[in-house]
Amino acid sequence: MAIANSPSTVTMPNASIPHPSILAFLVKRFPQISGEIWQQRIDQGKVLTGDGLPISTLTAYTPGQKIHYFRERDQEPAIPFTESILFQNEEILVACKPHFLPVIPGGPYINECLLNRLQMKTGNPDLAPINRIDRETAGLVLFSVKKENRGLYHDLFMHGKVKKTYQALCQYPQAQQQRQWLIENRIERGSPWFRMKIAAGTINSRSQIELLETIGSAPIKVELNKTSAAAEFGSMPASVGRARGDSARFQLTPITGKKHQLRLHMSGLGMGIINDRYYPDLQPEDDDDFDNPLQLVAQTLQFRDPVTGRRMEFRSERKLLW
Repeated sequence: MAIANSPSTVTMPNASIPHPSILAFLVKRFPQISGEIWQQRIDQGKVLTGDGLPISTLTAYTPGQKIHYFRERDQEPAIPFTESILFQNEEILVACKPHFLPVIPGGPYINECLLNRLQMKTGNPDLAPINRIDRETAGLVLFSVKKENRGLYHDLFMHGKVKKTYQALCQYPQAQQQRQWLIENRIERGSPWFRMKIAAGTINSRSQIELLETIGSAPIKVELNKTSAAAEFGSMPASVGRARGDSARFQLTPITGKKHQLRLHMSGLGMGIINDRYYPDLQPEDDDDFDNPLQLVAQTLQFRDPVTGRRMEFRSERKLLW
């Protein structure tokens, strides 16, 4: 059985009085896990309060308080691609993540995540991600090395002091003439729960989009020998990244940081990112299908280090496939 080395956290939301039990809340929040399993975990001291104390069936539900738990799974899918560390000092670590590897535990992935791999590689259990990117997206992720100044780096992202750029390979209608866009709209949680949607209301998401080059109408197919595949992706089949129809390469600059923001904004323009299985329509997932990675890479990070005052800039080593 795979058991997470570090706990996951969920916050108890506001609920009508009388409040539900913590057990009832966990069953409703995580319907894929039975009440019997949650009860076993509680009895075994594997579910903790925000202060790190084991809860019991008598522990009161308290809105706004955190619950820590350790993810478990009988079998965990293996991700056969490797990450790399681009930079590390006493305060931060910058990693370049491959496609398909989650940043933190999620879904069927517990120890197969960037956080766990880097904690094991560096021997630092205090390592924590400052920003996150989708499991399907490759590219840069910033980590805090120690707890003392972690809030300073979180504040950079919270106050829009980090410039991020992505590159994407997208569908491109022949009739499209525009080369730059500013997309502003509202993103809310959709259905199923892991998808997002564009909704009416106050704007909470903004992206700048720029067309870099058109690719043409030929099928996109990359032939990689074992050496180049290992260097770029760790291990990958010889033929990857297919797309038919007109395609183009874009630079995407998110001004805000909503979940799936860039994927939704490109889909909304009718120029969906190649191999996006969530948008515009939900496609079935196959945990063993590594042939067609999402053509989206978190390419650059730029910010002024709040501790050293130095201007920092990092660029991903990952490339789009065409």
